[in-house]
Amino acid sequence: METRASALRKADPTFVVPELESLAKEWLLDCELRQHSKQTLFSRRDYLNRFLWFLKHRDYQEVGPPEIKQFLLYLSNGHQEPGGRWGQPRNTKPMRPVTIHGYYRTLKTLFNWLVEDEAITETPMRRIRPPVVRDDVKQPISETQINALILAARASKQPVRNEALLLVLLDTGVRASELCSITMKDLDLGNRSFRVLGKGNKHRTCFLGITTTKALMKYLRQQVRKPDDPVFLQEGNDHGQVGLTKSGLFQLIQRLARVAGIPQCGPHTLRRTFAIEFLRASNGNVFACQNLMGHTDLQQTRLYCAIAQADIENQHRQFSPADRFRIK
Repeated sequence: METRASALRKADPTFVVPELESLAKEWLLDCELRQHSKQTLFSRRDYLNRFLWFLKHRDYQEVGPPEIKQFLLYLSNGHQEPGGRWGQPRNTKPMRPVTIHGYYRTLKTLFNWLVEDEAITETPMRRIRPPVVRDDVKQPISETQINALILAARASKQPVRNEALLLVLLDTGVRASELCSITMKDLDLGNRSFRVLGKGNKHRTCFLGITTTKALMKYLRQQVRKPDDPVFLQEGNDHGQVGLTKSGLFQLIQRLARVAGIPQCGPHTLRRTFAIEFLRASNGNVFACQNLMGHTDLQQTRLYCAIAQADIENQHRQFSPADRFRIK
């Protein structure tokens, strides 16, 4: 009988579906042992489950470069199929290029790990080019829209919580998953700060302004909390301290945005607004912004900086001293 190593070590980068499914589980276990963040593990598990769903949906018996290319194509146009993408009738919107690239990176990382683990000698991703992701960053929301969001929060069922939540997102630029994971022991209201565990299992400190600190203290006075209790609780939470979930946060922001008359707005919109406003106020200090945002590299921060710099250019054109003084 062949050993596992001899059976799996092959040059042909093709797998039968059950074989790949088994190896994917080993890879995810290895990711857990290496203590990847919960968000990374969740994303990788979700992406792989959807990849395996696609293979079974198309009744593919084997997986190689052609099937992977078909999957990447499906990510682009699956919303046009009868029944919607993933067989979900409501899933009829195009997938964002950056999300498609996330699927590509996940598969590439999986197969690279299989090469390192000597399960295969060549990755099937070697000749598959990554999807194009254009450097396109949406504009932040305006001061008028921010005020409209705050007014919508004050008119909601939980006005104190929702106003504090909006101000924390705007004041710190934390990710949705990071905000939902904040516990009481992470807070240091005396120093107007709190700590979060971000991508790559890295802790960072986020800082609060006076307005946000006051709003947060007002919210926390409503209920006694223990150190391990989440800061932001679900609505109608009468049985234990149940924290606000990521999906719940998205739904909340979308509801408030509809009331405020903002077409598209989510937690990331406020994160983007924080980044660009910080860069404008700090004269483009990308390194400080990178640390505050928890970016692993400067690529994303520079995209925000491009918008901030465009704003500076417009201001100069409007307030050019030489033009205003009418120098002859």
